[in-house]
Amino acid sequence: MKATVNENCIGCGLCAGTCPEVFQMGDDGFAHGSEFGAELLDSAQEARDGCPVSAISIEE
Repeated sequence: MKATVNENCIGCGLCAGTCPEVFQMGDDGFAHGSEFGAELLDSAQEARDGCPVSAISIEE
């Protein structure tokens, strides 16, 4: 599975705080997603659903 953060990201850090195993804040001030295993799906979806600008997508 893979989490992707698009250009709508405002750099609030909510996703990285919710699921740091999948989302990291980059040097550019914006969040970046990564590939992850099924055991992190619920946490990654929680981060996606909490994003205030709907910038996260998850491909299963």
